[in-house]
Amino acid sequence: MPKKKLTGILVLTIVLAVVLSPRFQAFNAFPAQLRVIVGNQQQLSLDLPLNLYARCDREGVLGINGSALGSGSRRVSLSSPLVLDPIGPGRTNVEFRLFDLIPLKRVAVEVVPQVQVTPGGQSIGVLLQPDGVVVVGLAPVVDVQGRSRNPARDAGIEVGDVILRISGEQVSGEQEIAVIVERESRAGRPVVVEVRRRGVVQQFEVGAVASREDGRFRLGVLIRNMTAGVGTLTFYDPETMVYAALGHVVSDAGSGQPLDIQSGRIVQAYVSRVEPGKRGEPGEKLGTFVEGRGVLGDIQSNTSTGIAGRLTAVPAGGLYPEPVPLALAKDVHTGPAELITVLEGDQLERFAVNIRRVYNQARPAPKGMVIEVTDPRLLARTGGIVQGMSGSPLIQDGRLVGAVTHVFVNDPTRGYGIYAEWMALQAGLLTSRGQATGQVPAPAITRARVASAF
Repeated sequence: MPKKKLTGILVLTIVLAVVLSPRFQAFNAFPAQLRVIVGNQQQLSLDLPLNLYARCDREGVLGINGSALGSGSRRVSLSSPLVLDPIGPGRTNVEFRLFDLIPLKRVAVEVVPQVQVTPGGQSIGVLLQPDGVVVVGLAPVVDVQGRSRNPARDAGIEVGDVILRISGEQVSGEQEIAVIVERESRAGRPVVVEVRRRGVVQQFEVGAVASREDGRFRLGVLIRNMTAGVGTLTFYDPETMVYAALGHVVSDAGSGQPLDIQSGRIVQAYVSRVEPGKRGEPGEKLGTFVEGRGVLGDIQSNTSTGIAGRLTAVPAGGLYPEPVPLALAKDVHTGPAELITVLEGDQLERFAVNIRRVYNQARPAPKGMVIEVTDPRLLARTGGIVQGMSGSPLIQDGRLVGAVTHVFVNDPTRGYGIYAEWMALQAGLLTSRGQATGQVPAPAITRARVASAF
């Protein structure tokens, strides 16, 4: 066999042995996307007898093993720890090559500035104005002959549908609907109802029925155009006043579908009492607020990580006079932590919890960690985590790491928490430019407004 060919086979054999080794597989399992904070190094220890070449497509963003990375190749040894050093905000793609020829791994790195936030814990009244009106029930209409009719149901309308337009006109309240339905029906025309159902817009023709009760035409639907309840403020940025709360999406109580909001606001709230939880029966934090009093800010988004918006007033009673660093998900670890919440009135209290498990997540989700209440005071008063505690901030090692989101039905001492990184990301605080852009859930919304019938 020719010497050149033999050398090639030998090199290929060595490369395959290294690439298929468990330690190299650990390197290959390194995330394809990574978010790091300026000044916070990321270390990867592989102990591989291999040299690679690294390069990136943008200078001034990332360093490796003490030297800045750029478009030129830099040789790195995997036999010693690989240290990524975030230099400045920005995005870059880092590529690792074997012999500076064979691409082995590509990592998209986003370097963000250190975000400082003020932990919350205050109870807030949440008022959401959906984009349209929500169908929360279907009701029969007794016509002038005394017959029970179901016009909306027969036309195909379902509970959970969001009514956007009626006969081509946008609607946002009961008065608008009543006027249009009456006008179209008196003119002998079917009422064309445009709804959004699970993200898809559909149209239905409904033959409204004149009610024997008052002679007015009705569709046979129960609607709600405002959702209200009590939740918990998680944190806010004292510079931009951008806040995040709740930790999971606000859904319609009737259909369970996430609410697409048109507008909303948060107001100061008070806890009137707490019903302790027990195995199989989650407890509940009951709160009160006055709709137009003590307005704290607006609501600009309702996503899988909760609500976010901008404060117009600083919430009173905070336990942290100075902001604290916001931790990334990768920095959260098992061990002791602190939970902040209100159990009576508007008095904030600290309670001891233990983070029992952390999950690796590539994208925002409300169940990032398992927490256990260990504080005997909280256990005695509530039995553990209760509904309405959603959004209560979690502090670990002096940093905001997350918020409570769910309680385990069969063990109220335990529940899930969301990473603070995801809440900050959705609120627009965690960007490479460093600029703000604006299981049973421990529900954000525990009380809803009474529906109107049409």
